[in-house]
Amino acid sequence: MKYLSLFIFAIILSCNGQKKAALGNGDDMKAGIEKLTLLLADNYSGSEVEETMIIKDAKALQRFYSKINRTRKPGIPVPEVDFTKEIILIYCSGEQINGKQALLSVIAENEKEVIISTSVEKSKKSGTSTALISPFSVYRMPLTAKEISFKGQD
Repeated sequence: MKYLSLFIFAIILSCNGQKKAALGNGDDMKAGIEKLTLLLADNYSGSEVEETMIIKDAKALQRFYSKINRTRKPGIPVPEVDFTKEIILIYCSGEQINGKQALLSVIAENEKEVIISTSVEKSKKSGTSTALISPFSVYRMPLTAKEISFKGQD
């Protein structure tokens, strides 16, 4: 009886409700880019069209997480961000065929502007599903007075 209750307790603790959500550990998606840090990448943003967002306050970040957590139980926790030192960049790639991942990367920077490339790449996971998803990525970037512009990859 003692082993059975221990076994059931271990099973309950090992359940992951949000297995697909890839919470970043501070590593960058592309080597050599110190500007962007991936915080979260997942397959449902709730956005049907491609959009990019620059989040500069906690209230706007909370609104975005409320939107993506509408269908999640439990929801993805909102990350702690010091908006006096950092900003959040969000890229929603719109509706895609399963197996795509939304990515951002810094491609150029000068004294006036930071140019960030938006791209959608095939996921490393192999699969034949044709499910329609709307992937998104959430990145952290140091606060800058420079203008941030997004450029889609051709």
